[in-house]
Amino acid sequence: MKLNIVSAGTGMAWVKLGVRTFWRQPMALAALFFMTMAAMSLASMVPLVGPAIALMLLPSATLAMMVAAAQASQGSFPTPAVLLVAFRTGQQRLRDMLVLGALYAVGFLAVMGLSALIDGGQFAKVYLGGAQLTKEVAEDPSFQSAMWLSMVLYLPLSLLFWHAPGLVHWHGVPPVKALFFSIVACVRNFGAFLVYGLGWMGVFLLGGLVVALVSAMLSMMGLAGTAAGGIMVGAALMMAAMFFTSVVFTFRDSFEPPSTPSNPSPEVPHEPPAADAPPPSGPN
Repeated sequence: MKLNIVSAGTGMAWVKLGVRTFWRQPMALAALFFMTMAAMSLASMVPLVGPAIALMLLPSATLAMMVAAAQASQGSFPTPAVLLVAFRTGQQRLRDMLVLGALYAVGFLAVMGLSALIDGGQFAKVYLGGAQLTKEVAEDPSFQSAMWLSMVLYLPLSLLFWHAPGLVHWHGVPPVKALFFSIVACVRNFGAFLVYGLGWMGVFLLGGLVVALVSAMLSMMGLAGTAAGGIMVGAALMMAAMFFTSVVFTFRDSFEPPSTPSNPSPEVPHEPPAADAPPPSGPN
């Protein structure tokens, strides 16, 4: 496995590829994203251990969206079967994905625990859905400090796990090594990821502006309320799905494909490229 160093402009190409690929199969990719979020929400309802289980599922959910995006980019229709891709590629790969999920849960809960030292756990309760965000809570200096600390600490955690699911699944890299290679790839391609982040920030701001204008028009027509709320939720879902669609392209361009097949699943051929293999590199 070899790390590729890409130009800063590649970050904007990743954004464009994510948007373009999403619109090839918008209903399928949006539905798959919704199902992954629904599955994690249901898992979080399990008494006592629910939130930890939901966090453990996040790397697998990210991998499912990466595989679905790879299929869509190659002209295939992603089916709900991709939601189980992390669990049907052999026992070793399954164990590695479970370990990866456990490591993510521990890391995330550690971030929340450190933030609780500042505000007594108020931010953690709000973030995890255990408390409502009121104006008084939002204006509390300790709550704001805990929020900013969590954001700062979550950045390296996110970089550690950015490429890790793909490295485990497509390259057969052990979980701890996958975390190391992931953050190294992100740091070495800092310029591209900076442009990538700014590009998506622009997409979200533009999308928010469009939703605000549509909501204002509905309000002028006396149709505000439920319709506006539905549009906001639908737009947020669509943009989030679009963002996750682009993740596989950051992985594809950051690492050279394995020289020998590492995926033990018999349903994944390597010649021609498999539907759930990363999309081939090429001009963006």
